Amino acid sequence: MKANVITIFPDVMEEILSMGMLGVAQKKGLLQYKLVNPRDFTKDAHRTVDDVPYGGGAGMVMMAPPIIEAVESLSLPPGSPVILMSPAGKRFDQDLAKRLAGHPEITFICGRYKGVDERVRELVVTEEVSIGDFILSGGELAAAVCIEAMVRLLENVLGNEDSRDTDSFATKRGHLLDCAYYTRPAEYRGSKVPDVLLSGNHKEIEKWRERSSLEKTRALRPDLLKEETNKKK
Repeated sequence: MKANVITIFPDVMEEILSMGMLGVAQKKGLLQYKLVNPRDFTKDAHRTVDDVPYGGGAGMVMMAPPIIEAVESLSLPPGSPVILMSPAGKRFDQDLAKRLAGHPEITFICGRYKGVDERVRELVVTEEVSIGDFILSGGELAAAVCIEAMVRLLENVLGNEDSRDTDSFATKRGHLLDCAYYTRPAEYRGSKVPDVLLSGNHKEIEKWRERSSLEKTRALRPDLLKEETNKKK
């Protein structure tokens, strides 16, 4: 997978993309990335990428030409997604991560300030994506979230491929939350690990984990149960 990121803070993104699992994926040759700074496509000495909005109002708006020319410099293949990280976008979830992970190359546009000139959406963006109903100062962290979620789905990235199949929202769990987990010590401050997990009976352990997954989802994310029921209708 190749991830392109349009950002005025390439150093920040480079630091994030070199850490943890993303760094491992690069060493394995499973992830490549390219960071493109819109400032490199400006025409003035100050490398200006923002200006006041037409019609007035608070905040600054990122200009269309530097962003659009940054995207065009990538010479993307036909059908390659160009995603604008935006609170107006489609909510990012595991299903969307799976769909996007199927593309060999993806480009993320990270806005700043009040937002981006609408012509960026009109001319180069294929999809808008949001990681939640809240506002960040820019799209860099949101893009990093999406990239990690997608890369995690690639084969040979994880040390144990089976762990992905039992994650929250994984197909094996029916898009429910993952079950509760315990590790040593077996007892801590009066709280004990359930006996079944110490029994060695793998069939009973799996039953317990399925119940735990369902109970956890019912308590914390009942909306997922409704979604799962609707899918089966």
